[in-house]
Amino acid sequence: MRILVTGGAGFVGSNFVRRVVAGCYPEFGGAEVVVLDKLTYAGTMESIDSVLGDPRVRFVQGDVCDADLLDDILRGVSLVIHCAAESHVDRSITSGYDFITTNVKGTFTLLDRAMRAGVEKFVHVSTDEVYGDIRSGSWDEQEALEPNSPYAASKGASDLIVRAFHQTYGFPTCITRCSNNYGPYQFPEKLIPLFITNLLDGRPVPLYGDGGNVREWIHVDDHCDAIALVALRGRPGRRYNIGSSEELTNEQVTAMLLEAIGGDWSLVRYVADRKGHDRRYSVDFSRIREELGYRPTVDFRTGLAETIRWYTDNRAWWEPLKHRLPLAEGDAAWAP
Repeated sequence: MRILVTGGAGFVGSNFVRRVVAGCYPEFGGAEVVVLDKLTYAGTMESIDSVLGDPRVRFVQGDVCDADLLDDILRGVSLVIHCAAESHVDRSITSGYDFITTNVKGTFTLLDRAMRAGVEKFVHVSTDEVYGDIRSGSWDEQEALEPNSPYAASKGASDLIVRAFHQTYGFPTCITRCSNNYGPYQFPEKLIPLFITNLLDGRPVPLYGDGGNVREWIHVDDHCDAIALVALRGRPGRRYNIGSSEELTNEQVTAMLLEAIGGDWSLVRYVADRKGHDRRYSVDFSRIREELGYRPTVDFRTGLAETIRWYTDNRAWWEPLKHRLPLAEGDAAWAP
């Protein structure tokens, strides 16, 4: 079996690759893994260094928009895990062109070439942000898409293209829509790694608006396990929400980080709210639980403590990446 993981040097992709190589999914035992990554600002070779010596792993630097390259690397691939995406909301608000190019054009190109290559399963890794804002209750997979940022709109568009390939051509696709991830190897522009790394250096952290925005947090290992379940047993044409039921305000997460790392609220800078900032996300993930037996295993407090330890012990990974952040500390674009 040969698996292609796009965006495999990024956060979710690299964690998935490492878990496959570590034998976390016996059904993938012995599988060859092709890692495709453009190595833009958020993808790093250091994120996959630990597996590059494995003879089952092949790394290819390239773009999902490059049809000729895809034709070459898709030979013999039976499963595609499509993680490659521009993913930071603030960057999409400042400049959305790359989001449309990678997330929409790139997904179409990959689908087209994968179908021509005879790929047996295509798993598109999306986000709960495509649903928009929900003030009460939780979205199920039948909810209409109402994205409120250029990033979310580009992911929603890619979801619809994936659906169309299944409906029109019968191509065996699945879509996953996950809540907010955290864990090791996450680029330090997102809330949790940004706040951890700032606090480790005794620097202030920027908190949007009143800090009351609610997110459902899931450890990246649980997300990867859900992706594996969908890849192995998900029904073609189905969408699967992935969640944890652990909802917290950004202010609550900040308080937990201050308590764990040390510091007080004098380090918190309340900054102007993000444009079009969704107040709350929450997914109903009963479908993947009932159909595929998915259960998140990492509770937030434990996972957060492990994540703090990882960033404390891996300064050599994240310190150079902080210089890639486009705006100065305290600017709104440094917040979640």
